[in-house]
This record gives sequence, C-alpha cells and structure tokens, in this order.
Amino acid sequence: MLAEEATWKSDGWLATIGLERLDKGDEFGCYGMPDANWEAEPVAVTSQCRQYLGDHIEASRWGGNALSVYTPGSLSASEHEDIADLGFMIHGDNTGLRHSAWHHAEDEPKDLWDWHNLGRRGGSLELGMANQSALENELDAGGLVNLYWIGRIHDAIVRHDKDVVAMLEERDDVWFTTWGEAWSYWSINRCHEFSHELNGTTLVFTSLQTPECQSLTPFRWNVPITWIIDLNNSEVQSINLPEISSEENQLQSGWRVEQNLLYLSVQNGFKAQINLTDSTDYDILGRTSFFNNHSTALTITGHSTTDLFSWSKRFDDHQDLRFTWLVMPQLIDQGIAWLPAAAVVIAVSTLSLIFWVVKKDLNQDNSSEALMPSDENDD
Repeated sequence: MLAEEATWKSDGWLATIGLERLDKGDEFGCYGMPDANWEAEPVAVTSQCRQYLGDHIEASRWGGNALSVYTPGSLSASEHEDIADLGFMIHGDNTGLRHSAWHHAEDEPKDLWDWHNLGRRGGSLELGMANQSALENELDAGGLVNLYWIGRIHDAIVRHDKDVVAMLEERDDVWFTTWGEAWSYWSINRCHEFSHELNGTTLVFTSLQTPECQSLTPFRWNVPITWIIDLNNSEVQSINLPEISSEENQLQSGWRVEQNLLYLSVQNGFKAQINLTDSTDYDILGRTSFFNNHSTALTITGHSTTDLFSWSKRFDDHQDLRFTWLVMPQLIDQGIAWLPAAAVVIAVSTLSLIFWVVKKDLNQDNSSEALMPSDENDD
C-alpha cells in the first residue's frame, strides 16, 4: 500500500460512496498525485496514482484494472506510449496529440493510439458554463460525447446545471457509459471470434474468448457486446438472458427484437441459447457501434476528484448518469499543516505553566506558614 505523505491524504469516501458508485456502473481512473511533476516524471506519476487507486477501489464492475487517466497537453507521443504500457489505454482529454478520438462526430478511433487524445465534446456540466443547445447538437450528431465536470474549486462548491441533467435524462437514444466501457466495447474490433450452430429450432451463439484476442488487447474488460442476427421471419420464444427494451441505456447482457433483427448483448465466453419458433436460415450481420444499437454514447468525467462526496453525492437521484471519476489524493493545506505540531507544543507549554503555577503556590504557602506565629495554647 502506498504510504500517505506529509503533503497529502487519502479520500476516505472511496471506501463508502465509491463502492456505491461502482455498483451503479461508474468507473474510477487516475488524475495524478499532489505536488507531482507530470512533465518531469509522467510514468512515475501515473504509476503512483495507479497504486493509490488500486489500494482503495477497483476501476469498474467489469474489471479491476484502471484504464483511464488524465494527462496534460505537454507530453510527447512516446511518453503516452509509456503510460499505455502501464495499462492506461484512454488519455484525456484534449491532450494535443496529432491522432485523436471523438473530437467530433466523425472522429471515430481507428487505432489504439487515437485514444491517447480523447476529445471533450459537449462542454461542461457546470452551471454557467454548460451550453445545452450545443450539447444537444453534439448528441444528435452521434458518436461519443464527453462532458467535463469538477465538484469543487479550492473551497468553493461548483453547482451543476440541473436543466442540462434533466435534458440528458429525457434522451432515449443515448448510451450512458464511461471511458473504460467505451474503449473496451470498441477494442473488440481489433480481434474477435464467434461460433454459432442451429440444432432444430435452437440457435446457440457464443462470442469466444480466445488467447489470441486477449494477447492483442490484454487490458480490455470483458463487457457485453451487441451482436445483430437476422432471424429471417422466425420469432424468438426464449433466450437464457433477460429481455431489455430499445431504450435501455446501461451496459448489460440481454436481448431484444426489432424488425425481425435480434440484438443480442453478450460477454465473451457466454453461450446464448436462442429458442426459435422455426428452423431458419439466420445470418450473423455483425456488431453495433454502441451498446444496444444506440447512435450516441455519453461519458461524464469528474476531473481532479479529491473528495468523492463533493463531486458525486448530488447525483444520487439521477440513476441514468454514469461518471468516470479521475481521482487523486487530497492535498493538505500547507498553511495549516503545522497545526498538529503546534497543538502538541501548546499542550506541553500549558502543562509546564500549570506545573510552575502549582509549584509557585506551594512555595508561597510554605513561606507563609514559616512566618505565621505559633499558638502558645497548642498542645
């Protein structure tokens, strides 16, 4: 475990609120370390932050390994590669590299290094900074939209735009996701294998988990991928997965049928048994760009998350929103860092003063008794 230093302390909310957010589907990544020098030692900063995060919480319900990290715009492409070698596959946002991912609707990533420069689309969730009209335009355009959020600036609590949150919750075409989920979903494009077989009226489909594919994307989380199967007029009687609606916006395993197309969301290694009404010449058409065939994915990124309570608690009643929390330890205010030591000094000084006063009083009492005349009638 990474020992706390004199300049920082751990965020205790990770052990309580953090687990609640994890169960809801949020992700935890790294923002950095207090007083760390990104430009001088980017790999050391990332490594320390990864250890800090791992000591306190897992990254996601889909995988314990952290995938997401903040990086400043001053790092070189080779430094980003070094950070990726530690397992951080998504770097953001707006890192200034030539290659990029999702800076606009057509900026779809093609290679792993594109994710080293994730865009910030849609602006901020902060009241007074949020632009609802511009955000709606980005959501309508499709692709991955990435919102910025910060809960506090020094001692000031930042207010979020409630109208923007209400608008987001009314959308039925958006997959609410996180950086790591989106990357893990996308990365199956690099390597995938599947098997399928029709036995009578039962179609068995499996998205395979092979060593070859795992070696190409070793850090990938095993998230459900939505496959499209043309059933050619046959109907589904049952599947060994829950049925979901077309509006389902939280990543999960399940299935639904739309216009005789089966949208099957499964993890690698799961054997889906699809019971049909008739034996049919089905066709595996491929995968959807986003979960459940949504046209748009939305991530909300909590930057510099030093106090998870301040950053997240206000969103407890907004069940659809998913956050990527980029965490770092809390910086101890050096202006008050001397207070514990000062308290000890004051306590010791106070005890010494009390002892001196008591001793002085005793000496005065003894002196007074010596000067008092004795009573001749005393026995």
